Amino acid sequence: MEALALTFSSGWASGVNAYLVVLVLGVADRVGGFADVPDVLGRWDVLAAAALLYALEFVADKIPYVDSMWDVVSTLIRPTAGAVVGVLLAGDADTLDQAVLGVVGGTTALASHLVKAGGRLAINSSPEPVTNLAASLTEDVAVLAVVWLALDHPRAAAGVAGALLLVGLVVLYLAARLVRRGWRRWRTRGQPAAPGA
Repeated sequence: MEALALTFSSGWASGVNAYLVVLVLGVADRVGGFADVPDVLGRWDVLAAAALLYALEFVADKIPYVDSMWDVVSTLIRPTAGAVVGVLLAGDADTLDQAVLGVVGGTTALASHLVKAGGRLAINSSPEPVTNLAASLTEDVAVLAVVWLALDHPRAAAGVAGALLLVGLVVLYLAARLVRRGWRRWRTRGQPAAPGA
């Protein structure tokens, strides 16, 4: 059950920023010696690659429209990273456990990635860069906090990740409805009203 909670949390976080997840888990393995974290994530080459890619994402994620292009590229990377981390967290478990944790990690990462990418598209409709910067920094802090919490309290972190995912999905749904309504109003402006309306 602990591995499932840790996989769900890291899957959610991977959908937002996969490189930061690998970096945090790797540093935790190297510094803290957490038994649940696979040793492969603490290797120096893995840490160096994760740090470099996180630095690139940190910059790209703060620039309006560049962040949305980065999200398009990351549509395959983030869910795959969530699935791989899930399989690694299964460790020497049998094939079914690895498959289940891989699916949980990948699916959760895909869902949170879609929430992030959709939210960023909505934020990019605003001409000022402050909300984009604030959203990106909030995401970074949330990923760091959830993954760090998951190392010591995986069930609590899974609850937080689940709540964040649910809130994100609801906000994205409501934003999509508002965008559709605004689009319909814009398209029909200047047209004569329908009879009986």
